[in-house]
Amino acid sequence: MKIVIDTNILFSFFWKESITRKLIISLKDNLLSPEKAKEELIKYSEDICKKIKISPKEFNNLLKELEDNVEFIEKKEYIKAIENVSNSNLDKDDFEFLALAYKNKCALWTNDLILKNQQIVKIITTKDLLED
Repeated sequence: MKIVIDTNILFSFFWKESITRKLIISLKDNLLSPEKAKEELIKYSEDICKKIKISPKEFNNLLKELEDNVEFIEKKEYIKAIENVSNSNLDKDDFEFLALAYKNKCALWTNDLILKNQQIVKIITTKDLLED
């Protein structure tokens, strides 16, 4: 079963002892995310390094490890699906994640409670994955 993973979940990967990191590694080959998510991680790499107290080199190593566990998909692969989700009342920053999940007929892994109320794709949380 494929799962689309949102940026906030991906941020948690950089915490070395996080349960989210262990889940991501255990779900290897089943996780997708828009290329935009990786770009956001890189954009905020300095903040991540400061918050988690890691070096830029460690960040880059962890990013490579993340890329081994999550397939980052270019927008052109799901651009048509954005039209199917963009009519919703959701934040436009969520459209790419919803569109990727919609196109792949899979769930979106997020802890964003606002997304729980939409009817476009199934939402699963970290708690849901831990209970399985």
